Amino acid sequence: MKIAILSCFYPFRGGLAQFNASLLGELSKEHTVKAFNFSLQYPDILFPGKTQYVTEGDPAVPVESEALLSTVNPFSWYKTARAIREWGADLLIMRYWMSWFAPSLGTVSRHVGPNCKVVPITDNVIPHEPHFFDKPLTKWFLKAADGCVTLSETVAQDLLRWKPDARYKVIPHPLYTHFGPRLPREEAESRLGLDSGLKTLLFFGLIRKYKGLDILLEAFRELPDDYQLLIAGEPYGDFSEYAQAIQSSPNKERIHLFDKYIPDSEVPLYFSAADAVVLPYRSATQSGVAASSNFYEVPMIVTDTGSLRQDVEGRGTGIVVDRAEAECVREGIVRFFGTPGLREKCIENIREEKKRLSWSEFCKSLISFTESL
Repeated sequence: MKIAILSCFYPFRGGLAQFNASLLGELSKEHTVKAFNFSLQYPDILFPGKTQYVTEGDPAVPVESEALLSTVNPFSWYKTARAIREWGADLLIMRYWMSWFAPSLGTVSRHVGPNCKVVPITDNVIPHEPHFFDKPLTKWFLKAADGCVTLSETVAQDLLRWKPDARYKVIPHPLYTHFGPRLPREEAESRLGLDSGLKTLLFFGLIRKYKGLDILLEAFRELPDDYQLLIAGEPYGDFSEYAQAIQSSPNKERIHLFDKYIPDSEVPLYFSAADAVVLPYRSATQSGVAASSNFYEVPMIVTDTGSLRQDVEGRGTGIVVDRAEAECVREGIVRFFGTPGLREKCIENIREEKKRLSWSEFCKSLISFTESL
């Protein structure tokens, strides 16, 4: 089968590009696959981080792609569709996570030809930070899809709200395996300047309001002095609220902040130093951080939102707290560390999960679904 993947690839950076590179690699083992990339994903004025691109010193693996699609240039939309059509794709896979991409991706979908199936992988149908135009744009985009893959049951239910007749398949987010192996804990602690022997909580990934870092900082204020908090990720937006919370915390000496984009080569450091990953999300569908956490066999403490309860509590890979509130998160942390054998049992269950969440299994399910359409 000839498969076109239209999404962000190298030199774009971040979880989506990493996911797409892994998907490309796995599908290429049995199919002819070509990557079609953005020439422009967001105008710089609309991008909340420091840069959209791989920077010097980031050892991201280059991926060969054809960069054609500009989200702000309608002429490129038709050019991209023509290139995919002339290449002779049997299947077009896209990533869809916010309505900004609906006009460009929806136009491409409608012009790749009648012999090409269109299947978006919908990370989100309803964005974490919604806008009034999300519903009409997303509904228009979905009309052009032959079927949709979602990474969680939560997104599947959102999909059916806006397209009740949608044909879809839920396939769990596979593990991120490309960052490299776990390091000895002592080495990771030393390189990060952490205190040895403390219970280490990790907040990892982009710092955005819905991810609840402020909730975790408030919870950490009341934890005893055998805990330390490791924060690693690039802020999207104003960081002053968090900086003030850190500075005013009675435990500020045990808060270790790395407020930057974490290059692939450094990811193993943070997970290798952690006893637990904390996801105090106000809203969620699924989590790419969880995919890394499972790979490094680090249990999770999460809030009850999106698919996190099912993915964590249902699989025994961590614990779930009922609400995205500081007191609930604090109690969950204390319960996790205070329950004899719980952490060890979670790690045992994660090792079983790793067999299920392989890229091979993801792609088998994906292809099976597309062949059924």
